[in-house]
Amino acid sequence: MIAVLLVILVVVPAVAAIVEWRNVAAGRAAHPMPGSLVDVGGHRLHVVKEGAGGPTVVFEAGSGEAASSWTTVADGLDRDATVVRYDRAGYGWSEASKAPRTGEQITTELHAALDSIGAPKPYVLVGHSLGGLYVREFARRYPVEVAGLVLVDARPEDDARRTASLLAGTTTATTLPPWIPATLKTFGLLRVAGGALLDGLVPAEQREEFLDVTAGSPGYFGAKQEEADLITGTEDAVRGQHLGDLPVRVIARGLPQDYASAGIDATTGAALERVWQDGQRRMLELSRDSRLMIAEHSGHLVPYEQPSIIIDAVREVLARPMPSRR
Repeated sequence: MIAVLLVILVVVPAVAAIVEWRNVAAGRAAHPMPGSLVDVGGHRLHVVKEGAGGPTVVFEAGSGEAASSWTTVADGLDRDATVVRYDRAGYGWSEASKAPRTGEQITTELHAALDSIGAPKPYVLVGHSLGGLYVREFARRYPVEVAGLVLVDARPEDDARRTASLLAGTTTATTLPPWIPATLKTFGLLRVAGGALLDGLVPAEQREEFLDVTAGSPGYFGAKQEEADLITGTEDAVRGQHLGDLPVRVIARGLPQDYASAGIDATTGAALERVWQDGQRRMLELSRDSRLMIAEHSGHLVPYEQPSIIIDAVREVLARPMPSRR
């Protein structure tokens, strides 16, 4: 009996971990690093720079997403300008950072990386979901270097406040402590059934790369959770922000979230969706030159599901004259 227990408790998990490690190694070999590692002071970020000329279009991914999430959009714009996408610290090919994952720190690191690679200024910043808050923070801290914003179903600064009562007592994949998904990943359980546990979080065609590259770093889940834990400071920093005549394009999803898959009832889900959509429209107040664009064929994952609308929005911003900040 003891021998059987040892096999179940020790040998089986050990074998599973070895198999997952080999899968990750093979997956990384099949998806080689497309960019280069850039030192930003104590650690290196993976940065992909394509195209030529200015302004530079800079992509900031959503929570848990990396440079690869922008591949289709970047490929559609690299003849228009220089395009830069990257993995935040602890994601994908980037090294982990010992510095707290605040919006201030993340934008400091991005600014250093852009300087290091000589990206032509000014920058048109494109932020998806949580990344929308980071590009707004970048614009707040480095205003003279920013030529426009494209906010892709971006998280509004008051969303957490306005939905707290609706989500009280609810546990979803985004509220699990990071050790749970990290443990599932270590023993290969996120790979089971074709990655079914990632439904609604990662498109099916991207799951292999997600498991092998984006989440392949040992610190991935911790970095992702720390960003979420520390985002309040960034929300406070950009609350009440006004960017003068800076071109701002707000892309809102046209298809509602599948709240049921997260265990949220229909009534609460409908209320959450109303708050989110209202938040998208409130962001039009960021600038006198703002416009709402609806991704009618997409849910939240617009970079995957309707990349063409992002390409159109960026081109529209690139065509605008340099803005006034008054």
